[in-house]
Amino acid sequence: MKFLKSALLTGLYVLLPLMLLWIGLREIGGLLASMAEPIADMFPSEVFEDLNWPGIVAAILIAGAALVIGIMAKLEFVANLAEKFDTHVLYRVPMYRMLKIISSSLVRAEKSDVKPALIEDDDGGGDPCYVMEIHKSGMATVLLPWTPASFAGSIKVVPVSKLRYLGCSVDEYSRSISFMGIGVEDCLAQTAEKTDEGTKVT
Repeated sequence: MKFLKSALLTGLYVLLPLMLLWIGLREIGGLLASMAEPIADMFPSEVFEDLNWPGIVAAILIAGAALVIGIMAKLEFVANLAEKFDTHVLYRVPMYRMLKIISSSLVRAEKSDVKPALIEDDDGGGDPCYVMEIHKSGMATVLLPWTPASFAGSIKVVPVSKLRYLGCSVDEYSRSISFMGIGVEDCLAQTAEKTDEGTKVT
């Protein structure tokens, strides 16, 4: 009986993560298909009929559209128009600015205004946070993330002097927070200095 119980628990230990991974991948595939629908609608309807792997096709469509837009955005006049449209139109749309900050932090971490940091306490420890905004008064607005939802959390205003900037990317930091803190040690090993030119890893 003890052997059967041990075998059952071992099997569940192996099987459950795989099942959850499969469910997650199916959900992501469905989400990608929904995201790619506006792009697919630009083609004749028969092109995408009876697809066996809609998630993969959707990912290819999204990557292709992103590549085309990225090439166009390299043109200076297109970039200027896009920036003006962003500032004067899209930033007025609820949620857009927040989503732009999150996506730019993950995709273009070197140009992101969001920086991973630690709010240091008097005992040598601290609270992981994202620095969202620096105030002229010497204070900073930070996001204290929850886990496993690493981009959800509470907002706090703290003195800049309490912040220790980290040299890891926002992607690395958010991933370690979503893993219940596993991997934060590697981020803490990479310190960074905040300078006028940006964040310098030391």
